[in-house]
Amino acid sequence: MTGMQTNSASAAATTPWNHGASHAGDGAGVQSIRSVADTGIPLALLVDLVGKVSLQRGSTCMLGLMAVLKLPLGVLDEVVAFAVRERLMEITHRGALDADVSLRLTDAGTARARESMARCSYVGPAPVTLEDYVQAVHAASVRHQHVNHAFVKDIFHGTTLDTRLLDEVASSLNAGRPLMLFGPSGGGKTYLAERLGLLLQGPVPVPFAICVDSEIIQVFDPLIHETLEGEPLATVCTGMNGHPVARQNAHPNGLETTHPRAGLDVAQAPSVRDRRWQWCKRPVVVTGGELTLDMLEVSFDAAAGFYQAPPHLKANGGIYVIDDFGRQLAPPQALANRWIMPLDRNVDVYTLHTGRRFTVPFDVWTVFSSNFNPWQACDEAFLRRLGCKLFVGPVDVAAYRRIFDAECHRFGMSTEADAFDYLASTLHSLSATPLLACYPRDLLVLVDAECRYQDYPKVVTADLLDEAWRRYFDMTHRPRRIPPDPGPRTGAEGTAHATPFDRH
Repeated sequence: MTGMQTNSASAAATTPWNHGASHAGDGAGVQSIRSVADTGIPLALLVDLVGKVSLQRGSTCMLGLMAVLKLPLGVLDEVVAFAVRERLMEITHRGALDADVSLRLTDAGTARARESMARCSYVGPAPVTLEDYVQAVHAASVRHQHVNHAFVKDIFHGTTLDTRLLDEVASSLNAGRPLMLFGPSGGGKTYLAERLGLLLQGPVPVPFAICVDSEIIQVFDPLIHETLEGEPLATVCTGMNGHPVARQNAHPNGLETTHPRAGLDVAQAPSVRDRRWQWCKRPVVVTGGELTLDMLEVSFDAAAGFYQAPPHLKANGGIYVIDDFGRQLAPPQALANRWIMPLDRNVDVYTLHTGRRFTVPFDVWTVFSSNFNPWQACDEAFLRRLGCKLFVGPVDVAAYRRIFDAECHRFGMSTEADAFDYLASTLHSLSATPLLACYPRDLLVLVDAECRYQDYPKVVTADLLDEAWRRYFDMTHRPRRIPPDPGPRTGAEGTAHATPFDRH
């Protein structure tokens, strides 16, 4: 898209899926995983994974192992051959095709699989090495992303977001520095932060899991990572013999030269040769008041025997939003101290339960959102590492009108001529209530509910806004709706009670 640029030189650097010699007939200079050595994973760990799959199923076959472990036939042949030699497995059927092989565990293999399952119950795609993961993150770094004004204007065309604020936020992405959005609740900070992912283009490779000292850390999260086209592969699948199998929409020579959404050469695509990786949209991960310091570490499940990656590691290559900063259980300064090194050096350090420490790239565009004044919540050392600090507060009347009209359209409601003027000039002005972006939606929710309850036409009137305002705030926060008749207002119980706004 016009205005979007990526650092192709950096992206073309050696990656875990393009190093090594190419193989004749592959159609592209990409690494093919054809042996256990190519995976970088210890043979013993792969044998345990095969054993656990077989233990769960009672018996298995090569095609079943390929589907679960995401490994090609050549690798599994080597693993199974070792297991058969060690009398851990036996072949119960062999057909004409290499993949038409059925297997089952021997008594010794069953005992080993049960012991392995007791240590670690992970059964799924084989992990990738930490070294390969680090190289992949660097190759697809979010810091290669650059945007310009025309691109941002095109992406956010038709939205009600303030243009000046969008320009300031988008410009901070080019700087590659963290961003702090602060201001009163309801100003639209979270709304803006969650939509910044629209600025990030191209896919990012995400492994199902990584392996550190034979410990498994699960990275891929279906609640966070959205695979492109709903499939793990872009245009090429790995066949049973380890060679690429072109999809119907592929290039006539059998391979497409670019990923359909990235413009990246297949020589840099892990999914072409290694199904342990998924092509995903760049993630946007949001954590709020529930965030604790423990959540920022790799989480070991003693019962399951493997780890879950923390949210900011899952966000690598994308955006990590810390919403409601300052409302977490941990004090703001404690959280700020935790972020000092990652924000400064772009790496984070984790510790396994075995004591092994390792570093992983901190490759995210970090966005803090807070209702607090950052200069009062954190010290100068932390604030200095925030590249941009922007106030998000009340909007002007014109912007407020655009938001109001957009929300009316979303609810399928029309408005009377004087409805908005009454909201802005009377309800807001006389009560000194700022024009925050959240109010049109919140008030129209109540108006819509009242219309449906009373079987009214879906028309926003001053009276309905007046009633919604009363319910949303309180009697002393608003001016009373003044009827056209200036005479005294009485009801069944006599004259209405006066409010501080009646004198207006």
